[in-house]
Amino acid sequence: MHALPHLSAVDWLSLAIFFACWAGYAWFSEHSRWSDNGLIRTTQFYRMAWAKSMLEREVRVTDAALIGNLMTSVSFYANTTIYIIAGLIAALGAADKLISVTADLPFGGAGNRELLEIKLMLVLLSFVFAYFKFTWSLRQFNLLSILVGAAPLGKAGEPAIDAFAQRLGGANNLAGDDFNRGIRAYYFGLAAAGWLLHPLMLAVLALCILIVLYRRDFSSATLKILRE
Repeated sequence: MHALPHLSAVDWLSLAIFFACWAGYAWFSEHSRWSDNGLIRTTQFYRMAWAKSMLEREVRVTDAALIGNLMTSVSFYANTTIYIIAGLIAALGAADKLISVTADLPFGGAGNRELLEIKLMLVLLSFVFAYFKFTWSLRQFNLLSILVGAAPLGKAGEPAIDAFAQRLGGANNLAGDDFNRGIRAYYFGLAAAGWLLHPLMLAVLALCILIVLYRRDFSSATLKILRE
């Protein structure tokens, strides 16, 4: 807390823009009435269709392989995040050296030690958040694999089969949504690193990340293919 007085008005403004972009986009893409037209909700529809199709198949080796592939992707990000967190913690211990390095940058450097530490903490917290999302997503995919193993055989329209399909698709959606939140934290973690250069870089990069995420989730060629 002793570092907070070192923050200028521009720092506070940039932080407000950063968190508004992150939290605002999370709400917009997941809970707003416009989210139905986005990539997240469209993917959820296909996950439900996958669950219904799987319950009609006797052989589910392909389904197990697909879930394993999803778990591999999440595990890769979780392991990578650990190394990033370790590097950021090491950077906090070498703050004095970082100050001398950033002093030669064209945007004015990172400031004093207290200010540098709080900037690094923002980046660190972004990736810690991502790590928790990835590990929880991985655990949910593990639970999904258990549901696949316990899944009955039947056709859509039967009450028990439809109920189990909803359970399968719901678990898959929850795991996928947390994976998306972890990826989003990666994007905004990169934006947080811009604060090391200049407070305005934090705001500018956060707005750029917002535009990139919107274009990919709501106006990408991938979304067009899925919705057609």
